[in-house]
Amino acid sequence: MATSSWSGEVPAHLLNYHLLELDQLSGMISRTKGFYARDYSLWLGWNNMRYIIDTAFLQARLLNRTLILPSFVYARGCFEGVEACADCSSTANKCRELPFEQYRHMGYRIPIQLMLNITAMRTLHPVLLVSDFLRLHGLPVNIENKEGVWEREAYHDTGPLEEARLGPDLFVIQKGWYDTKEARRVDRLTENMKVRGRWRAGDATESGASGQWEEKEGAEVARKLRFQYGLFGTLSWDHAVNTLRKTSAADDYNLGTDAGALDALQDHGWEVVHTFESMRRSDLAKSVVEPIREVIERTTLRGFVDDFADIDAHVVLLEGEIHNGRKAGAMRFTTDLGLEQFQSDVLYSIQPPQPLQELAERLAGRMYEKTGGRLWVGAHMRRGDFVNLNWAASRSHEGHMRMVKSRLLDARHLLETIGGNVQPYSVPNASVDPSLAERPPPAEGDPFYLATDERDVTARAHFREKGAILLPDILSQDDLDELGWPLLLTDIRVVVEQELLARAAYFTGTHMSSVAGGVLNMRAAHGADRRAASLY
Repeated sequence: MATSSWSGEVPAHLLNYHLLELDQLSGMISRTKGFYARDYSLWLGWNNMRYIIDTAFLQARLLNRTLILPSFVYARGCFEGVEACADCSSTANKCRELPFEQYRHMGYRIPIQLMLNITAMRTLHPVLLVSDFLRLHGLPVNIENKEGVWEREAYHDTGPLEEARLGPDLFVIQKGWYDTKEARRVDRLTENMKVRGRWRAGDATESGASGQWEEKEGAEVARKLRFQYGLFGTLSWDHAVNTLRKTSAADDYNLGTDAGALDALQDHGWEVVHTFESMRRSDLAKSVVEPIREVIERTTLRGFVDDFADIDAHVVLLEGEIHNGRKAGAMRFTTDLGLEQFQSDVLYSIQPPQPLQELAERLAGRMYEKTGGRLWVGAHMRRGDFVNLNWAASRSHEGHMRMVKSRLLDARHLLETIGGNVQPYSVPNASVDPSLAERPPPAEGDPFYLATDERDVTARAHFREKGAILLPDILSQDDLDELGWPLLLTDIRVVVEQELLARAAYFTGTHMSSVAGGVLNMRAAHGADRRAASLY
């Protein structure tokens, strides 16, 4: 088994980040209206941070502002134990306890470029780090907040000058403005929506809204739709049409067609928006691979662009956290084009560093060697804290493995049925992985790949006994030598494993884990069959 040690600086080829000079930063920023900042929840694991960054990138693009990302994130564990990663004095990245009272375990502060290809993001939209922002404004980079919070004063004061404050001005989008029980956040209001609802534009109010809809007495159709929406907190297209069929709209509109149902909804004050299917009624795994239509009352819609695009402040900050309880993007889209652009950004432009993707490609080749060239399947098994929270599929590792094995048995039969008739995901520029048509399906008894945070030696031995291949089984010494000490960190290994599972012919994992949502997104980008994944 290959081994590594914690020593030396971050390998330069892993960072894939060009440190821009001040004039280059200024040139990049000049293409936008200013800066967009967030209070980043750095205490969260990487995949949840990745979802937050996806949303921040969307919001910055909508407002045409340069996105500011934290310069670092916290890796949450060391694969070979804390002893292996405890002596960090020889590196530029000290290990330390996470700076949050609720998380009293070791964490390792690492450059965000180890997790994210910032350079690739910049080809689509201007992005810089907090450290870049501080350099640009003549501030010391060591004042960057360790918790990811945007410093309202320190970042906006470069020193006294005739008793006046220097630095950029700041506008804060209060968390309560983003959305409320009465309002639903969308990317932008379309002109047709505004005409239908007699939208009156105006200055931002105490609720953050930049205008208001004409109040209208609800008719029977609108009341019944509102009742159904209130029952579930959401209203799918199919549910809305079924509700219409039980109202007077059934006599007045051709509800057998999308056009007729759409006319009925719009005439009674409701609009169609676009978002993503939940995974087993949960949005913990925020994948963007299954677009759906929902229906929302028009007077509750609030456009992010409409409310905040005309703000003249140098920096616009979205206060607090809007991550939990929301779908991918933290807003709905009023057009399918808007949704597709977000899908495209997430799938193709916000990516791990290239060396991690290349490692996953090599590992996939080794899995084919393990199966004699046949298609191989993989699973993600979340243990650790999920066992203590009763979120794991089984408290025992034996029971959990039995469940995973049953899913993978179904996978073999499914892949035999699919053959070369691959159905890609409903994403822009969808492709098909050629290996799905060129390679034979798995055979009975073939090994499978298992990504797991289980560290118990007995449990891991049991997994291998049942046919699982774990990451150390296919990592080579050359891999560890090339990537260096960062591959000791579990968060970086998880990204590699996600990219590896994206190349599996079939994948199963838990809908409770953010890791699974990331795998589904990567699978869509790599041309997997949309039927060949199952979340339990």
